[in-house]
Amino acid sequence: MAGRNISVSEASRPKLPRHARLKFDETRQVWVILGPERVLAPDEIAVEVLQLCDGERNVADMVDLLAAKYAAPREAISTDVIGMLQDLADKGFLTEAREKTP
Repeated sequence: MAGRNISVSEASRPKLPRHARLKFDETRQVWVILGPERVLAPDEIAVEVLQLCDGERNVADMVDLLAAKYAAPREAISTDVIGMLQDLADKGFLTEAREKTP
């Protein structure tokens, strides 16, 4: 699994890999990331960040959106977002979008 991990930076365009899904669990009333034989329950902020991980947007764009939404210092948001995304990538719950070939 280590071969699939990414190094997250502001230029990264993270997305959930094919084997993982972000889903709202109606029974427990919480968001979960479903993976093979694993379930992760991210907190509200993590869910908001994960919903931005579409493989199109880069981390810098996500940070700009969140900094504007929460009127928070961009540097602090960047540090937190990159740290959280890197942790998820290390656990195999994130990958990076590949450039599309024409």
